[in-house]
Amino acid sequence: MASAFDPASSPVATAISNVSRRVVVLGASNVVRAISTIVETAELIWESPLDVLAACGHGRSYGRTSCVLGRSLPGILQCGLWDDLLQRPALPTAALVTDIGNDILYGASAGQIAEWVEQCLERLRERCERIVVTELPLARLASVTPWQYRLVRTLLFPGSRVTFEEALQRVREVNARVIELAAQYRAVVRTPRRDWYGLDPIHLRRAVWSSAWREILSGVAEGATVHAARGSWGRWWQLRRQRPQSRRLFGIAQRRAQPACVLRSGSAISLY
Repeated sequence: MASAFDPASSPVATAISNVSRRVVVLGASNVVRAISTIVETAELIWESPLDVLAACGHGRSYGRTSCVLGRSLPGILQCGLWDDLLQRPALPTAALVTDIGNDILYGASAGQIAEWVEQCLERLRERCERIVVTELPLARLASVTPWQYRLVRTLLFPGSRVTFEEALQRVREVNARVIELAAQYRAVVRTPRRDWYGLDPIHLRRAVWSSAWREILSGVAEGATVHAARGSWGRWWQLRRQRPQSRRLFGIAQRRAQPACVLRSGSAISLY
């Protein structure tokens, strides 16, 4: 995939020359929902403008095209983040790999999901000093009932035919493989707390975004004190209305040069 990053021609892209660190974020709906909190927490860790590259999206798959409410995104492995990461100037870089689990509902096997995650970790290891990987929320999923599962599957993954029993078994298998891969690639593992979730078993409650992402991202803090993000509706709205580099909306292809925007703090945000 051709890279959209061209610092010579884009006034926004030239802002990257002012940053001193880079953060790569791979995830799905939890990242989309809390992207403002994640960025602010990362800025608090390093106290400097950042170059943030995030591949995320509701229902995002790690290895195949996903479609939610008429919007299609390439798999995280196939998106343009990797080309841009290689072409941008080398910087101290940290990465977050989270929201591993959507592919279970899409019918992928535990082995296939683990293979996709490993390919991401292999690529990240070449450019990152520290990587944080979150486990699947086993503590919350263990209390899900069959009717709750069917409700979530119907609302969020209407095409899925994965049974409740199959899903629980794959969750355990995928989580075990994720822990093994994290050890293999020297990544820090963070385990989601049960009380981070409410009735919704897969999305963090808004009330815990600041504390939850602080705990998760402390894995890349290298001993620094991680302060809690205060939040900003203005920044949240600015980030939520940005478009990714490539998507299809009701069948119509759309592209957007990255970085998509520069925040008031000076951090450049690229979305994929």
